[in-house]
Amino acid sequence: MPNPVAVVTGVGPGTGAAIARRFSRGGYAVAMLARTRERLASLEREIERARGYPCDVTDEAELDRTLGAVRADLGVPRVLVHNAVGGAFGNFLDIDPEVLNRNFQVNTMALLHLARRLAPAMVDAGEGAIITTGNTSAVRGKATFAGFAPTKAAQRILAESIAREVGPKGVHVAYVMIDAVIDLEWTRRMFSNAPDEFFIKPAAIAEEVWHVAHQDRSAWSFNVELRPFRESW
Repeated sequence: MPNPVAVVTGVGPGTGAAIARRFSRGGYAVAMLARTRERLASLEREIERARGYPCDVTDEAELDRTLGAVRADLGVPRVLVHNAVGGAFGNFLDIDPEVLNRNFQVNTMALLHLARRLAPAMVDAGEGAIITTGNTSAVRGKATFAGFAPTKAAQRILAESIAREVGPKGVHVAYVMIDAVIDLEWTRRMFSNAPDEFFIKPAAIAEEVWHVAHQDRSAWSFNVELRPFRESW
């Protein structure tokens, strides 16, 4: 049997790469989507059965070409993990409205475009998973998150709408909300005095995404929250 196929967007050095590694280890062929060709080439050499596809997920024509290549190269995707994210800091007076629009295209519209193109085949097969990685901006609008939080809230609600449509048809849709600072080189520099347990590990996020994608259909989750044990909430 051919390897099942997973599409992962936003494959960078942290969560996206960790998700690609976890699905590869689980026997999947992994289509890694990101805008940086060099990073993808490096991960291709590292991760078995993973192939990089440079793609701007906000460009519908480019997305169509990329997903066509994925189907031709690897097969029909069984899992989608939408991990690409657009973010910005600033209050509603400071932000450039175009930044909010750009983040909406990455976070919300790209999920819509991807789901419209991949969910029908999952429905036909009677199985599949669509998982979006999010954060607490999806449920609260802090003052300095005005260019970001509205798009994540819309993303979560869109995911819920998709879940209610395709869930009864056998396709599991879930929203994994990350309430933490992800352990990356630049976040370590930013929070240089923070203890190790302050950070959430990309590999741990990936493990939970894997688990959610393979839950027994008698006990599916939609809202999944992840945070370090010492995180205040």
